Amino acid sequence: MDRTKEMIKKLALSALLATGLAGGAHAAGEVHQEIEDYDFSFEGPFGSYDQAQLQRGLQIYTQVCSGCHGLQYVPLRALGDESGPGYSDAEVRAYAQQNYEVFDEDLDDYRPATPTDTFPANDAVGAPDLSLMAKARAGFHGPYGTGINQLVKGMGGPEYIASLLTGYTGEQMEQAGTILYENTAFPGGWISMAPPLYGEDVSYSEGQPEPTLEQEAQDVAAFLMWTAEPKMMARKQAGLTGVVFLTLLSVLLYLTNKRIWKPVKRKADEA
Repeated sequence: MDRTKEMIKKLALSALLATGLAGGAHAAGEVHQEIEDYDFSFEGPFGSYDQAQLQRGLQIYTQVCSGCHGLQYVPLRALGDESGPGYSDAEVRAYAQQNYEVFDEDLDDYRPATPTDTFPANDAVGAPDLSLMAKARAGFHGPYGTGINQLVKGMGGPEYIASLLTGYTGEQMEQAGTILYENTAFPGGWISMAPPLYGEDVSYSEGQPEPTLEQEAQDVAAFLMWTAEPKMMARKQAGLTGVVFLTLLSVLLYLTNKRIWKPVKRKADEA
């Protein structure tokens, strides 16, 4: 009996020690992420996408990001959505034909893309697809993927993306034959992707903001939020409509309840 108790104590002590070491190692490996709380136009219950910003973000993606990253879950025709970039049918068709080729199984050859196609996938260098990146990074703090900061602070995937693009310090190191770049927003502090933006990487049309590094980062982050949530405005409108309807229904039910039970209450008081 004594041996059994002693064995249980040893096992419990070993478990506690292992837990403590694991927790200490986890804490030692944690790196503080510097995520800036940018003020995007689509935030909040009444927010909406800025079409000019989405068009600038598309320009940056096309000229800079598409060399390594794809958007395989985004249909090209969505560029004509009123709540999105808002291009005309002719502009969408011209953009698709001028920038992308897709493989047609019927032709057994490549042809210019059309609005019915999706943005091509790009896995040439193993870079992740950006279609859902803004949603995937919504929970960059707290329990992964829960979007706690997005719900409580209004900070989510777009803030993470913009902070990542502006978070390079200029320091780099080589590890296992790979060049890593220090980034204050990336978990762990080092990322294998070289800085993609430096400022003035693209030429915006007249009347648009100056293409500084921070402006470009916010523009492409807003565009990637739209690729992940193209129907956000419709969902917000449906949600607000539902709230108004439920509020009116609650008032009507309250008044109806008072009217039905008023005679009963009066009889009870008289009795």
